[in-house]
Amino acid sequence: MAEIALHGEEHGHPTGLTRWLFTTNHKDIGTLYLCFSLLMFFIGGSFALVVRAELFQPGLQFVSATTFTQMTTLHALVMIFGAIMPSFVGLANWMVPIMIGAPDMALPRLNNWSFWILPFAFVMLLSTWAMPGGPPTSGWTLYPPNSLQTGMAFPFVIFAIHLMGISSVMGAINIVTTIFNMRAPGMTWSRLPLFVWSWLITGFLLIGAMPVLAGAVTMLLTDKYFGTSFFSAAGGGDPVMFQHVFWFFGHPEVYIMILPAFGIVSQIVPTFSRKPLFGYHSMVYAICAIAFLSFVVWAHHMFTVGMPLAGELFFMYSTILIAVPTGVKVFNWIATMWRGSLTFETPMLWALAFIVLFTIGGFSGLMLGLAPVDFQYQDTYFVVAHFHYVLVTGALFAIVAAVYYWLPKWTGHMYDERLGKIHFWISAIFVNVLFFPQHFLGLAGMPRRIPDYAVQYAEWNMISSIGAFVFGFAQLLFLYNLIRAVRGRGPRATAQVWEGAHGLEWTLPSPPPYHSFTEPPKIDDAQAHS
Repeated sequence: MAEIALHGEEHGHPTGLTRWLFTTNHKDIGTLYLCFSLLMFFIGGSFALVVRAELFQPGLQFVSATTFTQMTTLHALVMIFGAIMPSFVGLANWMVPIMIGAPDMALPRLNNWSFWILPFAFVMLLSTWAMPGGPPTSGWTLYPPNSLQTGMAFPFVIFAIHLMGISSVMGAINIVTTIFNMRAPGMTWSRLPLFVWSWLITGFLLIGAMPVLAGAVTMLLTDKYFGTSFFSAAGGGDPVMFQHVFWFFGHPEVYIMILPAFGIVSQIVPTFSRKPLFGYHSMVYAICAIAFLSFVVWAHHMFTVGMPLAGELFFMYSTILIAVPTGVKVFNWIATMWRGSLTFETPMLWALAFIVLFTIGGFSGLMLGLAPVDFQYQDTYFVVAHFHYVLVTGALFAIVAAVYYWLPKWTGHMYDERLGKIHFWISAIFVNVLFFPQHFLGLAGMPRRIPDYAVQYAEWNMISSIGAFVFGFAQLLFLYNLIRAVRGRGPRATAQVWEGAHGLEWTLPSPPPYHSFTEPPKIDDAQAHS
């Protein structure tokens, strides 16, 4: 039996290690992605807790200044490429084929490969701690010349980033191909669930943006080891050019991490409002508009490099323009809830927190998009507060909402609803204790990525660090609740687990293709199969 568990098959199906290593089943691969991203979430979170422990008081308490900046670099790389992105790919693997009526992903072997690249990439990235010099001290942006001063760990970081990019691009190609080619008869474009639409657009963003990052880090590598001078002013290069190339990837990357979250919230809000999604087509157009604009606003990260006034104006106006389709989405979510029959189960609580707190991140983003005042905000904790409101209370909250929402479908068992709500309230309160004071620190002038600071910043830093530790350890409740459901400790989930007394079939929470306040059109058999 032990041999079967490791290598063999039982009743014709692979079991044990063989099942997980060689699987081409979209559900198994989705599970692998989700488990891997959960592990990376705790690893990346532990790096963040080291940073916050160091910032609890002024002065150097626990780690050196070099180790501190290395922690910030790896925290970002692990959280972005190891936690947020793989978890969205895992959700897509699980749910996209089910939502469009496909038997599996279009390219199942590629699907297996795109996952198994990731563990090797992150072993390589994390092993840089054991190398002379350690990880880069430049932050995740890897700006030269700082990043080029890294020791022998540098090529390992670059190769790890290449592997992450290859994995992401292959996953995106697979998802886009599946959506285009494997929709069930009658599943027209105007009937696609919003989660599928959001991932279709995200797939194109990944295919367009990730090769740009690969080019940027390859040029860094050749600057360090092959005598080129792309970014070296001494050899006729320009360090600012790296910023342009990096942020041409980096800004679409932000939307790669938030568009699937929009899709998740667009599934959950109608379910617990007992209403179809308001403005289905406008939601789709808004996603497309956000994706297009994300490629033309990259230099708003660079207002302080000395670009021409016309450049500043263009990037300022185009940045502010993104608020329009984003506002459309927030309005439509609120309109969906308006006069709905709302209930507040755990997934809905996370979705509501997403709407409120992501909107705060959007408002601070508008402030950062204003070139004249960005000169004060640049490289301060205000920027840290802004992007964590987008990525933690945005992307992460949506992922947690999705896990609670679809977990009964995945496991056949309910999670503990009371424990889920306790987890939500602790997280929602202390994530604000963690990040909201950072707005004040930034406006007062505290720079980011610095381990020591002036004594006038001490109180808000102490509050922020307390929030970090409570929020971080609260996620252990989430882990316990997950394990409990996976092991079948909760009650059995029914076929309509979110149905309640309202007759809403939870497995199809996507909107019908008609407007919220009109009757659905009649479709005959010929139309359905066209």
